[in-house]
Amino acid sequence: MVFRKKCFFFVSETLEKMERTLVILKPCTVQRGLIGEIISRFEKKGLVLVGMKMTWLSDETLSEHYAHLKDKPFFQRVKNAMNTCPVIVCCWEGLEAVSVVRTITGVTNGRHALPGTIRGDYSMSVQENIVHASDSTKTAVIELKRFFKEDELFSYNPSLLSNLYANDEV
Repeated sequence: MVFRKKCFFFVSETLEKMERTLVILKPCTVQRGLIGEIISRFEKKGLVLVGMKMTWLSDETLSEHYAHLKDKPFFQRVKNAMNTCPVIVCCWEGLEAVSVVRTITGVTNGRHALPGTIRGDYSMSVQENIVHASDSTKTAVIELKRFFKEDELFSYNPSLLSNLYANDEV
């Protein structure tokens, strides 16, 4: 009984230190039947899935999400590609989740991504590169609000947490 209280206290405090980040499984991932494979890569690393849904992105959402590319010649092509079928939007949580996810995904151009990364293993393209991942903690906050309502993200005490981190890491 005492152990459970200590364990719960440890986990509750830990949740406050965790980062959250957005990952979008792009249409190419959905079309190629790689959803489970890609999600399992994040789970195997030890990230915790706290939100997930399938959605068809509107032109308005895509214009907002890719506003930083609006002056690029490929802006419309990117929007068109992201609107060919529904996507899977996920919120992953963990210590330094943003940088961990970026490392797992690899560089944007799949041809240049290292083997062992998601893009290195599954992509030959700069556009059809399997996933979108938030590039900073600030961006993650903005993007998560864009794609999830507050009640679509969950906080819970994963039973495996004490097996993922040392006590002095969290």
